[in-house]
Amino acid sequence: MAHADTDAAPRSLCPISLALDVVGDKWSLLILRDLMFAGKSHYRELLQSDEGISSNILAERLKRLVEAGLLTKTDDPSHKQKAIYRLTAMGIDLLPAIAQLGIWGRKYQPVTKESAAAAAALEKGGPELLKTMKAELRRQHLGKQAAE
Repeated sequence: MAHADTDAAPRSLCPISLALDVVGDKWSLLILRDLMFAGKSHYRELLQSDEGISSNILAERLKRLVEAGLLTKTDDPSHKQKAIYRLTAMGIDLLPAIAQLGIWGRKYQPVTKESAAAAAALEKGGPELLKTMKAELRRQHLGKQAAE
């Protein structure tokens, strides 16, 4: 896979540093979260998230996530001016990392019961729930049953 910022050499070949080059900003992770947990797939839906992302930042992050191979963008057959964003297998593989961020945030940050519900369920459900969720995301976004 190409480096996310093709004009610049990576800081190092450390896997964490390289991963952060792709998804190391809050907006990219929140977009992935919304695709994974909120069932969002259109630009307008993503724009309406609670965090209040601006339209120009959303457009830039979506473009970057598509270029990095974490999302695909296809025309919406029901509306010529809409696009559908879907997770790729690479994007779906970030589910455990995003789940762990939620679990950590629930433990150490001043969350509400409502906002922490998904993280609580993920923590309680453990690896089996993650496996089930990955299979469902593969079905929804890739149109196939999980081979795992």
